[in-house]
Amino acid sequence: MFSKILIANRGEIALRIIRACHELNIEAVAVYSEADKDAPYLQLADEAICIGPPDCSKSYLNIARIISAAEITDVEAIHPGYGFLAENTEFAQICQECGIAFIGPPVEAMRLLGDKVMARKLAQQAGVPCVPGSDGIIENDAQALKLANDMGYPVIIKAAAGGGGRGMRIVHNDISLRSAVNSARSEAEIAFGNGDVYMEKYIVEPRHVEVQVMADSKGNAVHFYERDCSIQRRHQKMIEESPCPVLDKQTREQLCESALKIIKESKYVNAATVEFLLDKNKRFYFIEANARIQVEHPVTEMVTGHDLIKWQLKIASGMLIKMSQKSIKHTGVSIECRVNAEDPGNNFSPCPGKITRYIPPGGPGVRIDTHVHQGWVVSPTYDSMIAKVIVHQNTRAEAITTMKRALGEFVIEPIKTTIPACLEILSHNLFIKNEVDTGFIERNF
Repeated sequence: MFSKILIANRGEIALRIIRACHELNIEAVAVYSEADKDAPYLQLADEAICIGPPDCSKSYLNIARIISAAEITDVEAIHPGYGFLAENTEFAQICQECGIAFIGPPVEAMRLLGDKVMARKLAQQAGVPCVPGSDGIIENDAQALKLANDMGYPVIIKAAAGGGGRGMRIVHNDISLRSAVNSARSEAEIAFGNGDVYMEKYIVEPRHVEVQVMADSKGNAVHFYERDCSIQRRHQKMIEESPCPVLDKQTREQLCESALKIIKESKYVNAATVEFLLDKNKRFYFIEANARIQVEHPVTEMVTGHDLIKWQLKIASGMLIKMSQKSIKHTGVSIECRVNAEDPGNNFSPCPGKITRYIPPGGPGVRIDTHVHQGWVVSPTYDSMIAKVIVHQNTRAEAITTMKRALGEFVIEPIKTTIPACLEILSHNLFIKNEVDTGFIERNF
């Protein structure tokens, strides 16, 4: 086991990793930008190093400064969290060259799954169903036009690198295809430094279901069941739950086994999430794999009782997975709501500012993952997510009731947050009846 690691991230995920480290008797080094110098979690770290100004490119995305901090503090490994450098192959490669363990997948596996076109081919090799689409990158408008007409509209243009809805366009006819391809390329180039795009048949009104997996260096791999992430706004998840409320036992087993096939085929190590679309007939299709821990990992932790961050640390230090798949049990229902500093009444515009009143919820079955507190200033520089509320109960109906109660207790003032929007979704008749898909918010709100 490691004795000391550095956390190359900020906010609630940095705090989450610090806590896991201390429970494993590992010293945790935190890095921070000047904007985060007063973050309380820095006091919980064993050491804290300033790596630059608020600008991400000069701090949390600055590989040289993070590596320097790691060398100065003499750590054995770096945990990238999620976002920032978590899926940056250059960063993982430099860690390897500097003799610092990267708490994540091998560089080649990250590169393979990070390229969505290559990941699709790998899934097909593993015999996993994929959404019909182009065999590779779209080279020109004529090729795009032929593909779209062969598959039939609607189609979706996607960036080959990256995610989060960037570089993605839904197209319904020939007239808008060319502009959609060009705008997707431009956005992907700006966001990921790679303007390559590919095309898939657009599945109408699908659910988004993902499987949490963990693999070790000897090829042992297990899954921790699935999460339903269908409640999204502009491809950004708002509410996640486990289990997926519409899956039967047989389909669930097939879905989870398909995720493991992809992980084994890619020779993956550490935590990953394999994502699928589920159509109205309960047929699933592979769409991508995320080579990191996910924001919504607490949902899985609540229903399985496994600490996924600790598993990441153990596997990266060389420990093997010795438990059987049958020993991993799924109990009850968990739901997570992301609380963002955004104004739902103003098209979810960012709402930074100082929090002058902060009262978190509590009680049976409620977990809060956050780094904010009364007096904390929400910066406009970083992602707007400031907290995650997670609940766990015996049934979905009970989990919904508990979540509504918890969100009703949660006070964050005077800034606007997405709490009212989450409450409105949780109270919607279609959500309660499980009749939702990825377009639910756009259609109903």
